[in-house]
Amino acid sequence: MADTGFSILFKGINFLRLLQGLWVTLQISLVSVGLSFVFGTLFGFLMTVKNRAVQGFCWLYLNFIRIMPQLVLLFLVFFGVTRQWHVNLSSWSSAVIVFTLWGTAEMGDLVRGALTSIPVHQYESAAALGMDRKLTFRYVILPQTIRRLVAPSINLITRMIKTTSLVEIIGMVEVLKTGQQIIDANRMQYPTGALWVYGAVFILYFLLCWPISVLAGKLEQRWKQV
Repeated sequence: MADTGFSILFKGINFLRLLQGLWVTLQISLVSVGLSFVFGTLFGFLMTVKNRAVQGFCWLYLNFIRIMPQLVLLFLVFFGVTRQWHVNLSSWSSAVIVFTLWGTAEMGDLVRGALTSIPVHQYESAAALGMDRKLTFRYVILPQTIRRLVAPSINLITRMIKTTSLVEIIGMVEVLKTGQQIIDANRMQYPTGALWVYGAVFILYFLLCWPISVLAGKLEQRWKQV
């Protein structure tokens, strides 16, 4: 009788392979999040510029990225760009490009929203105290903007981590793809092994995202008391 239990995870180096796949997921996420936060912050400031041409460009970019599914963007970059312009892009590079484009748009909109949510009287009060624009931004606007950004930006990080599972479609061997390979390789010996493997993938994603959410909650509580 075929063995159909929990032991599929510990046959050979199966669990180690899942951890290696999780590391690939984490690498893509960290690089994409880091770039998205840098470019997204700049994009957010750009969105507040009172210039029709600039605002039109920002609106077009934001809506294009939001309307286009991430999977389609992955196909466009990995298959379309490489074949059309003969650019040698690996699946890893394509994934980072797509998630950075997506993260930049989302982070930019969060920054724009946080900046524009600061009441006008905050600027007026700072001016009444004799602060110039630089001091007003540094000591009045920036601290309030950061506090408003904590929760939504943390939510964006977890969304980006979970969405990296799409990269297996373009041949990237991350944690989900590794799990599928393990299931396929042990299908005869473990006919119902998918339950345990996908369950392990779920737990690994949870362990990756849960501490980030806890940190965000603690930061919010701490700053509310200040």
